[in-house]
Amino acid sequence: MNQQRNNDGAIVEFQQRQESLATVDVASARQIAEVQAAMVVAKRFPRNHLDAHTRIMNACKRQSLAEQAIYSYPKGGARVEGPSIRLAEALAQNWGNIEFGITELDQRDGESSVMAFCVDLETNTRQTKVFTVKHAMKTRNGMKHLDDPRDIYEMTANQGARRMRACILSIIPGDVVDEAIAACNQTLQGNSAEPIQDRARKMVAAFDEMGVTRTQLEQRLGHRLDSISEAELVGFKKIFASLRDNASSPPQWFKPMPPNGNGSDGPDLTAADVKPSAKAEPTGETDVNRDELKAEAMRLGIVDQSCSWGAERLQRAVVAELDRLEAEKAKGVHASQPPDEPPPPSDADQMSID
Repeated sequence: MNQQRNNDGAIVEFQQRQESLATVDVASARQIAEVQAAMVVAKRFPRNHLDAHTRIMNACKRQSLAEQAIYSYPKGGARVEGPSIRLAEALAQNWGNIEFGITELDQRDGESSVMAFCVDLETNTRQTKVFTVKHAMKTRNGMKHLDDPRDIYEMTANQGARRMRACILSIIPGDVVDEAIAACNQTLQGNSAEPIQDRARKMVAAFDEMGVTRTQLEQRLGHRLDSISEAELVGFKKIFASLRDNASSPPQWFKPMPPNGNGSDGPDLTAADVKPSAKAEPTGETDVNRDELKAEAMRLGIVDQSCSWGAERLQRAVVAELDRLEAEKAKGVHASQPPDEPPPPSDADQMSID
């Protein structure tokens, strides 16, 4: 009886395996047929390189694409940038006769095997990248295991999109990619012929009126303003518009400055630091940076973050407050000292006392 049951179970398992193999064979055959049909169509209607180039340049004139076309991140005090996934997809779509995508090959033991690919159907040039994505996410508290299918899908899609971008960029000619990046930067710049460094300086002055310092801007960027990109400048324009319309406040975008205002842990300013030299000729400017003066004035409770005073007014207020505090401190020291002992009486005094 048990032998019969074992035989029946083996037969059922064999049939299921055969059905699974048959399904895989049908899917494989369908995929092969689709690729062959696409290659036939590509051969019959080859791309016109001039038209494809024109379509790409026109796509890069769209503001929405230009704003997402270049990725950028700080590294070692400098900026690293390159074509984004959105730009790579736009290049492939407008180049024509290209098939690209991401395929999950297998999923088991807490990880997925994924393949990213890009194929030029005209030249039969193929780029594929097979990689493994662990179902885990790095958090502040360590690695977190993912068991939600949606989280696993988003993790796989995110990792796969980066490899797919690399595949696409290895198929599209490099000079076309470079021209597309330049066109996107031109779109972001608009009709202005002013250099980006000059526009960045104007942006710093505008943010300064909002109570945001240059140091805070550079902290958000992760690098110096001297190497700001068009996309980063556009991002700051959006933040400025939000602050101007009172839709947000500076602390929501920027880290607060340290109490001494110079971005370091050095000592606070004193009255001697901010008083102008008596020998110096009045030039309308102070030797102390306005940002430092404002930060010191905020620390002393004279002004708040929204203050837009100039450097000279801030200097006068800080000097007056520091002088007042020093005077109060001196009075407190004298008041806390014990009174001097009287001198010993002289012989004449003793005689008069008697």
